[in-house]
Amino acid sequence: MQLDLGPDPRTAELQQLHDMLIGHFGRVIRPPDKRRDPVWTLVQGVIGARTKTQYSNASADNMLAKYGSWEAVAEVRHEELTEMLSTATYPSLMAERLKACLQAIIAERGRVTLDHLHNLPTDEAMAWLETLPGVARKISAGVMNASTFNRSALVIDTNHRRVIQRMGLVPPKADTRRAYDQLMPLLPQDWAPADVDEHHLLVKRVGQQFCRPSHMACPSCPARPLCKTAQNAG
Repeated sequence: MQLDLGPDPRTAELQQLHDMLIGHFGRVIRPPDKRRDPVWTLVQGVIGARTKTQYSNASADNMLAKYGSWEAVAEVRHEELTEMLSTATYPSLMAERLKACLQAIIAERGRVTLDHLHNLPTDEAMAWLETLPGVARKISAGVMNASTFNRSALVIDTNHRRVIQRMGLVPPKADTRRAYDQLMPLLPQDWAPADVDEHHLLVKRVGQQFCRPSHMACPSCPARPLCKTAQNAG
């Protein structure tokens, strides 16, 4: 016989954290016109590793404007694509990954499209995306949640993961996949995809502004009342 232990207290903690961060930062809601096509969102994710979002956004727009289609981008010489991605942290590697990703989609689907994912459950769609070169859990969740797919999938980047690890919501050494698998079942059931997106954007701000890799501004951090690391530090 399996005992019903009731709801996980971390669900209430996530809701409390969400409300506290809205109180500190205000609402952070992605406007409808910022929800881009899923392929564009995939491209932006693949080329955006350790690169400021504004630069990877601009690079994705510039490539599509210059070459006219993602199929054409897939055929661009590596050197030329590297130059197009000069604002990326690792332009040569990003060019290599992008070409491999786009070519893999063409090999399977005949063209660069993610339309077939519309009919798949979110977990199956993410699993398919993660078979592509350069695509792991952060990117697959981003395609599902931040694009026009608008599905409930929690994006967890390095800033977000660092915060939830230090808070004690996931184990200290949990990678992005493990953190995702632990947190998704804990999200409040009434959260819409937009709430899931806003939660990521809010926690990401904590990581960017207060909970840095080598410095923790705990006294002024809005997540301090719920953070085990801050409490242990006194």
